[in-house]
Amino acid sequence: MGVQALLKYIIKKIVTMIPVLVCITVIVFLILHLAPGDPVDLIVGPNVTPEVYENIRNKLGLDQPLTVQYFKFMSNLLRGDLGTSILQQRPVSEIIIERFPVTLELGLSALVISFAIALPAGIIAAVNRNSWPDYACMSGALVGMSMPTFWFGILLMYFFAYKMRLFPISGYGTLRHLVLPAFAMGLTDAAVTARMVRSSMLEVIRQDYIRTARSKGLAEKVVINQHALKNALIPIVTLLGLRMGWLLGGSVILENVFSRPGLGRLIVDSILARDYPVVQGAMIVLTASIMAGNILADILYAVVDPRIKYN
Repeated sequence: MGVQALLKYIIKKIVTMIPVLVCITVIVFLILHLAPGDPVDLIVGPNVTPEVYENIRNKLGLDQPLTVQYFKFMSNLLRGDLGTSILQQRPVSEIIIERFPVTLELGLSALVISFAIALPAGIIAAVNRNSWPDYACMSGALVGMSMPTFWFGILLMYFFAYKMRLFPISGYGTLRHLVLPAFAMGLTDAAVTARMVRSSMLEVIRQDYIRTARSKGLAEKVVINQHALKNALIPIVTLLGLRMGWLLGGSVILENVFSRPGLGRLIVDSILARDYPVVQGAMIVLTASIMAGNILADILYAVVDPRIKYN
C-alpha cells in the first residue's frame, strides 16, 4: 500500500467521521442542558440574592437560548477551544491533558492483558475443538462475558487489596495501583476476544491450504503459527481497534471504583457538578479516541495482509 493511498484513505475516513462527531456533540449538549439541575446553584449556594444569581448566569452565558449556546460552543470548538470549566475556572483542554494519560495508561494496560490471555486461549480452544481444553476456555470466556467489569473490580479489590493486602485499594501513581483495575478490565475483555479468536481460527483451520500444509508433513506448531494464525489475524485486528475504544470508554465506571483521576472520573464528577464544558470536552476526546482506534485497525489490515489495498 502506497503512502499516498494511505493518506488519502485516512483523510476520507476522518471526513466521514465528522458528522458522527457532530451528532455526539448535539446529543451530549442536549442531555446535559435538559437534565434537572443548575451549575449556578452549586457555585453560589442557597442564600444568594436573585440579582447575583442572574449576574452569574449571564457571565457564564447560561441565560442564552440553547441554540445560541450550542453554536457558540461549536464555534469555539472549530478554533480548538473546548471552553472553560464552570467550577474550576480553567481551560477544559488543560484539565483533559492532565487526566487523559491516566485513562490511556489503564486502557492500554488492559488491552495488553486482554490479548495476552485471549490469543493463546482462543488458539488452544480452536486447535482442541470439542475437547476439555476447548470447554474449559469457552466456559471461562462465558463467565467473563457475564461478569460486569465494575463488580469484578470490586471482587479483586476485596480479595487482593482488603484481605491479602497485596495491592492498594485505590489511588494512582505507582504500578501497584494499576494492577487491579487493569486486570479487572483486561480479564473481562479477554472473554470476548477469546471467542473471536477461536471463531477466526476455526474458519481458517478448515481451509484447503491448511490441509495441504499438514499433508506435507509440517509440524502442527508450524501449521498453526505460520499459516493459520497469520490469516486468522485480520478479523482479530478489527477487534483490536474496537476494543481499544471500548476500554477507553469503559474506564468511566472503573476509574470511580478505584478512585483513579482519569477522564472517566472527571466525567462523573463534572456531571454531578453540572460542569457542562468539561463533560462536553471529555466526551469529544473519548469519541475521537474511539474513531482513531477504528482508523488504526483499518491501517493494520495492510500490515497483516499486504494483499489489501486502499484505493
